[in-house]
Amino acid sequence: MKLRVAVQMDPIERINIGGDSTFALMLEAQARGHELCVYAPDRLSQIGRDVFASVRPVTVRDEVGDHARLGDETRISLADEADVVLLRQDPPFDMAYVTTTHMLERVHPRALVVNDPAHVRNAPEKIFVLDYPQLMPPTLVTRDKAEIEAFRAEHGDIVVKPLYGNGGAAVFRLTSDDLNFGSLIDLFSTSFREPWMVQKFLPAVSKGDKRILLVDGAFAGAVNRVPAPGDLRSNMVRGGAAQTTELTSREREICETIGPELKRRGLVFVGIDVIDGFLTEINVTSPTGIRAVKRLGGPDVAAMTWDAIEVRRTEARM
Repeated sequence: MKLRVAVQMDPIERINIGGDSTFALMLEAQARGHELCVYAPDRLSQIGRDVFASVRPVTVRDEVGDHARLGDETRISLADEADVVLLRQDPPFDMAYVTTTHMLERVHPRALVVNDPAHVRNAPEKIFVLDYPQLMPPTLVTRDKAEIEAFRAEHGDIVVKPLYGNGGAAVFRLTSDDLNFGSLIDLFSTSFREPWMVQKFLPAVSKGDKRILLVDGAFAGAVNRVPAPGDLRSNMVRGGAAQTTELTSREREICETIGPELKRRGLVFVGIDVIDGFLTEINVTSPTGIRAVKRLGGPDVAAMTWDAIEVRRTEARM
């Protein structure tokens, strides 16, 4: 099966191929004989119900400095001229991002959009996770200072982060007697219009924040991300170190609990974050971790993802 694959992503020239999951998915697609093209979100257009993208054909190679060779730009109808669209630009999950999901919803499933754009829109990573309070640490979503004060009084040390942030940006720990509390709330009030996520601080984060990958609702691979000395955040873009890991029985329970709903929603490739047995986020927009898992001797999650995409594409044609 040869597929025409359009990848909606940030400029491919700027990515770090050593850790980029989109690049891993593209390498696997090309190895299977699929035809690749790329476009940025601002190259989408809609006329009536028809959605167009100005795309550039691309060939990829796993070589730093020469990882992508681009052809001339052409305008295509995504529904008529693409078999698969990979929705892979990075957050922020703002109204520009949301708008692209509305546009791609007009295309899906004539062109199979991965992940399903309507469910990406309706499952923002720090909101969707609240469907599973039994799996989470104590969590509050609010802009109300009094609510945060009461939560802090009950739970002691807390973590405050933007509801639609990513990559560990603007994540703060506040201790129970931290005098920066008022200043931080003022800063968040002026910096972010949305509510914030507030969670009980989990000291075990120093031992790692596990990124677990699921493909079509089933466990596919995992990596433990350990924060750099003196940092709260374990994200690898913030200096976190990747380590091999195995799933605990609790982590398997988490995967088995959320997996069927991920599959039902068409969230084919998902990354969840687990600290000390507590689910903290369900990442559905542009999750990463594929290359780290494989580099540490784990499964080829890119191949597993394309197996799932090809099955779904075949089923959509029946």
